[in-house]
Amino acid sequence: MARTGNLPISAFIGLGLASLCAAAAAQEPAINLYSARHYSTDEALYSNFTKATGIRINRVDADDAGIIARLKAEGSASPADVILLVDAARLWKGEVEGLFLPIQSKILDTAIPPQLRAKPTDVGKTAWFGLSTRARVIVYDKVKVKKEDVDRYEKLADPINKGKVCIRSGSHPYNLSLFGATTEHMGPQKTEAWLKGMVDNMARSPKGGDTDQIKGVASGECAIAVTNSYYLARLLRSSNPEERAIAERVGVVFPNQSTWGTHINIAGGAVAKHSKNSANAVKFLEYLAGADAQGYFANGNNEWPAAVGVTLDNPALKAMSGGSFKSETIPISAVGMNQIKVQQMLDRVGFK
Repeated sequence: MARTGNLPISAFIGLGLASLCAAAAAQEPAINLYSARHYSTDEALYSNFTKATGIRINRVDADDAGIIARLKAEGSASPADVILLVDAARLWKGEVEGLFLPIQSKILDTAIPPQLRAKPTDVGKTAWFGLSTRARVIVYDKVKVKKEDVDRYEKLADPINKGKVCIRSGSHPYNLSLFGATTEHMGPQKTEAWLKGMVDNMARSPKGGDTDQIKGVASGECAIAVTNSYYLARLLRSSNPEERAIAERVGVVFPNQSTWGTHINIAGGAVAKHSKNSANAVKFLEYLAGADAQGYFANGNNEWPAAVGVTLDNPALKAMSGGSFKSETIPISAVGMNQIKVQQMLDRVGFK
């Protein structure tokens, strides 16, 4: 598998674009993949696809925003065939900006639940599909905090939790998606009041990534934090005893089990609008929705499978969730459409 690193857009359009096209021409059949998945465990996943189909993968890595910017800059000259992004709102953004090629696949339609894929077009085609999910959970100090005081997202703003909350930047895509979903559930007015209450309850200003929030609870810097589930699962499965100890010092809650369900974000894929190898691109997405690849997402990167009927074997995910949990079912498009509104709320309440 050929791979191009994180290049500036200008360099990518020049030498990077030319090298990808040349690689594809010299090694047909092939697909060019733009991926925001930066997980080393995915390497075997891609290699297995090539072994099974003979289709090579030429990969470029960037974050979600960088990939969308590249696609817009390249336009119809883009060599991209498949796009993998790790945030629901960014998938929605790519769709509404016309960067994806809607496709029709019985395999994908059967495997991926409707709420985890784009709304079909008038002719029954779909712009993108969720391929794995991660829950936005709450971790807490088991000595200082009662589980029932953090069993709903709303309680992050409850005065009982004043001075206890750690969270990363409100503008990070993971939080924007959570807040966009909350806006859909509670409405803008109540959501803004909730965000203001969360700011009032913070133990310190937002900083760091999700793992830093877990460590903050374990160290006593704060007593409550918000994190994506796979960060906690990584610590639980770590070969480093110190990292496992961090995970074991905190409790975990899958919020809102008695109401709308825990917020989930997705990693998903689409065929690029100007793909020159769309048939092979569809084959790759269908492969990623298959049982073997879905199991790889779960066991390799601690994500929940998006496809129906896939057995979960990951012991850390089972331990965290008790084997299953109620997740929200609102359309991803609704979350995406709330993003601008949410950012304005964050600015008004001083959520950095």
